[in-house]
Amino acid sequence: MRTKDSGRFVKISGIGSYVPERILTNNELEKMVDTSDEWIQTRTGIKERRIAADNQATSDLCVLAAQRAMESAKISRNDIDLILVGTITSDMPFPSTAVIVQSKLGLSNIPCFDYNVACSGTQYGIELASSLLTGSRKYRNILLICGDKMSSVVDWQDRATCVLLGDGAGAMVLSVTENGEENSIVDVLLGANGGLWELLFLAAGGSKEPASFKTVENRKHFLRMSGRDVFREAVLVMQSCAQEILSRNNMTIEEIDFVVPHQANLRIITALQERLGVFDEKICITVDKYGNTSASSCLIAMDTFVKSGKIRRGSKILSMGFGAGLTWGAAILKF
Repeated sequence: MRTKDSGRFVKISGIGSYVPERILTNNELEKMVDTSDEWIQTRTGIKERRIAADNQATSDLCVLAAQRAMESAKISRNDIDLILVGTITSDMPFPSTAVIVQSKLGLSNIPCFDYNVACSGTQYGIELASSLLTGSRKYRNILLICGDKMSSVVDWQDRATCVLLGDGAGAMVLSVTENGEENSIVDVLLGANGGLWELLFLAAGGSKEPASFKTVENRKHFLRMSGRDVFREAVLVMQSCAQEILSRNNMTIEEIDFVVPHQANLRIITALQERLGVFDEKICITVDKYGNTSASSCLIAMDTFVKSGKIRRGSKILSMGFGAGLTWGAAILKF
């Protein structure tokens, strides 16, 4: 079970999300690749996804989600002490997307940095933020943002992957509180298996294989995924980490009000739901509307259910993520 620095706990002060205006439906995808609405829905549960405008970068999505989270928290941007951005589609190789977000928010001097764990971004970010808040007396409000413009790395000729992904961002304001009753972070569990990194990756554009005419010609700047292997690992690992974090906190799934899994594929979520024994009304699902938005998917789902009035103050949340790396994480939260 999570331990806290004396007198310092972490509460979720606010949450927000943003998805682009443009909706890309399955029927539109039928005109782009050899697929059909029935095929996509049967295999993924996705009906539509959001696609960012050409002039929108990941930082733009993050800024809009951050503004909504700060509004939800009822705090000024000047109250933010540190910015974390989880993304695999940074605006550029460097500087970090976090410093660009800082500038667009009109802030200066506060520390900010990116981290890259793909679809486990929500869980890793919560651990990073809560550890900084409880382990250091330098910070009181941390702005955690997860955002990706997945449409910028999707191969629109690959029907196996292009139907899955969408663009979006989610954000949380995590704050120090001396009141233990307000504590929101019950526990976080993280893990990774680097031996399986080749199941999901983007080959070119880094130091191993810099961009060249050949890498562009060979379409190496688009993500590649071994779908069946990722499906299997996602179900097994998210089930395992969910059961482990519940066990080490002496909790059962019945004590959880809502389960928020990574929104990768409805079939993955359904398989996970069956293995954990979770009732339909406890599962937060947004993959049908937004597709897989990578790091932000759990934050977008949580925010959606907060805005709908389903998740309320005091609700206990179990959230699990799984992404490239392979990375994974689980978090038990109390709103």
